[in-house]
Amino acid sequence: MHAHDHHEHHGNDLTKAAQATLEKSGEQWTTMRERVFEALAGFDKPASAYDIAEAVSRAEGRRVAANSVYRILDLFVGANLARRVESANAYMANTHPDCLHDCIFLVCDNCGQTTHIDDDSITKTVRAAAKDMGFSPERPVIEVRGKCADCD
Repeated sequence: MHAHDHHEHHGNDLTKAAQATLEKSGEQWTTMRERVFEALAGFDKPASAYDIAEAVSRAEGRRVAANSVYRILDLFVGANLARRVESANAYMANTHPDCLHDCIFLVCDNCGQTTHIDDDSITKTVRAAAKDMGFSPERPVIEVRGKCADCD
């Protein structure tokens, strides 16, 4: 597998890395964006905007609308702070927001656990195949569905 090493952030270090990445892109790191990011990072599986809105609402003690969370998540995906698992319409915090890759997800159909892997050789091949067909790939997302080691 042709992957490379990078530093994965966790906890408060992840939030700081996300903030730095977002601000570097010219966006502001607001209190609500921080709350949404912290809620997203707190899930151990991909979370929907509704899951995140519920978690933020509990933490804030007031109702936070899912459509507000969707807008923030779209910003996060565009800024490489989060990744969208297309087939589940759910999101995961990117633990290395300072490193841009196409997405390859291994999604367990049994428990929902999702693993993100980076393998630039695979996505390079997908991009080349798309270009050979006259297609301009913007954001390849590869999802492999099956069973994780715990469920197999």
